[in-house]
Amino acid sequence: MDFRAMAAALAATVALPFGLANATDLEVTHWWTSGGEAAAVAELAQAFDATGNKWIDGAIAGAGSTARPIMISRITGGDPMGATQFNHGRQAEELVQEGLMRDLTEVAEKGKWKEVIRPISLLNSCTIDGKIYCAPINIHSWQWLWLSNDAFKAAGVPVPKNWNEFVAAAPALQKAGIQPLALGGQPWQANGLFDTLTISIGGKELYEKVYKDKDEEVAAGPEMAKIFAAADQARQMAKGSNVQDWNQATNMVITGKAGGQIMGDWAQGEFQVAGKTAGTDYSCLPGLGLNQYLTTGGDAFYFPVLKDEAKSKAQDILAETIVDPKVQVAFNLKKGSVPIRGDVDIAAANDCMKKGLDIIAKGNIVTSTDQLLSQDTQKQKEDLMSEFFASASITPEDAQKRFADIIGSAD
Repeated sequence: MDFRAMAAALAATVALPFGLANATDLEVTHWWTSGGEAAAVAELAQAFDATGNKWIDGAIAGAGSTARPIMISRITGGDPMGATQFNHGRQAEELVQEGLMRDLTEVAEKGKWKEVIRPISLLNSCTIDGKIYCAPINIHSWQWLWLSNDAFKAAGVPVPKNWNEFVAAAPALQKAGIQPLALGGQPWQANGLFDTLTISIGGKELYEKVYKDKDEEVAAGPEMAKIFAAADQARQMAKGSNVQDWNQATNMVITGKAGGQIMGDWAQGEFQVAGKTAGTDYSCLPGLGLNQYLTTGGDAFYFPVLKDEAKSKAQDILAETIVDPKVQVAFNLKKGSVPIRGDVDIAAANDCMKKGLDIIAKGNIVTSTDQLLSQDTQKQKEDLMSEFFASASITPEDAQKRFADIIGSAD
């Protein structure tokens, strides 16, 4: 596939379902501010602008944990934007229940979303009481270990093939003055790292017993104790990272200052912007090279109820644009994520993306914690993991007891 030619022709391929007479500005809020994310947003904005409407960018720095409260406050406070990003799952559940989000069922039926969006769990997460309230834009998975090939060469050890080899290589990295594991200071990063350890080391059954069945006994049991022991290893390896944002941690790997990072596949966008080649400059281990299961989380756009008819029609056009097959390819190649459609050409995908696609094609997928747990439970987990990774005074045993309590009361 000639990706450059496709991107150049994008403006001519996006449909104009309502015509230019109704064109208007539409503010879109999101938290995509890193280099790779900004490149992906530019593809989406270009496609929407090609319909005759105008994308007004409302980027909010600081990741979802910072952006979501601002977005929700604006919507509930009577100052809604035209569209806003949330993760797949239950983050907008209460806003929908309060009647503040638009029903997109008619747009979805026109675009045959139920036939083309895969896995169907993405659309199910948008569906409440039989009505569709969001447009999925990508599939993101958390379960990746990104490795700097140069860092391991400098340390005189082979590039690890799994988490266990990575842990074993940590002393050699430290001796060479290289940070073994890069981890940013935002709570959601520690939380995602822990959930990745849970499925990649513990396996699908353990993950689902804890997060899907919310089994407090399993959460307090010996199998989860192994996960907390691994989290303690990760805590020791991450000591000294001294960065806040996830992309700063990714940059440590890109520049060879750190051996690796556990982060979602959006990290791939940063490697691409830096001109790095998968398999040559860096390596990627889905499932940490152990249990190769991926969560099919990611992002979707919701559309607040607006009084302006022209803007409401522009919302429909943006929803259609998001799911358009050519837009899906252009956006996701830049984002590092996987398209939500099963009928698109991703021949331009790099080695890491192809690994992810192969795993998803085999059906080795699980539901993300954003879809299984309420935002309140997620916040409790984030607070615990942030405290655990920031303070060695909290033992794995004490952390596990608090974790089991959270799972036991999860909704």
